[in-house]
Amino acid sequence: MRDSVTEQTIDNPQHEIFMRRAMELAGKAEAEGEVPVGAVVVLDGRVIGEGWNRSIGQHDATAHAEIMALRQAGKVVQNYRLLDAVMYVTLEPCPMCAGAMVHSRIGKVVYGAPDLKTGAAGSIMNLLSYEQVNHHVLVEKGLLEDECRAQLQAFFKRRRAEIKAAKQARKAQQ
Repeated sequence: MRDSVTEQTIDNPQHEIFMRRAMELAGKAEAEGEVPVGAVVVLDGRVIGEGWNRSIGQHDATAHAEIMALRQAGKVVQNYRLLDAVMYVTLEPCPMCAGAMVHSRIGKVVYGAPDLKTGAAGSIMNLLSYEQVNHHVLVEKGLLEDECRAQLQAFFKRRRAEIKAAKQARKAQQ
């Protein structure tokens, strides 16, 4: 069995281009009031799927960036199996998204920031290489980590300030 969690070892300028695109997509999520996470699926150097978080707007708990990107990629290749494809995502996948990656047989996931609360690609658990599953996904972590983390932190800092201001406004009206 191959080791599925690796540090960033491939110095490939295309990696950064694809992750920056995922960050742009995360910006779309933020503009829609969603947690800013973006994902890009690449096959043979070509983007075949893109997604950003849309759970709130679509009233769909499964509308995470990764799921949206996998859905689009499957339609492009006319197959749910995405062997040899690479997913770039700004935040470490959650258990649901990691499970979808295993089922899609994606070859590799490259993520930016770790998710220390629900990360399922090595931080909290690693469903991508769980011994009993029938497919293991290679993991490359930490690509543009500081920038991906900063994007998320800025969103949550702003969101907390908005909630605090709304609470103070309600209190002042009483």
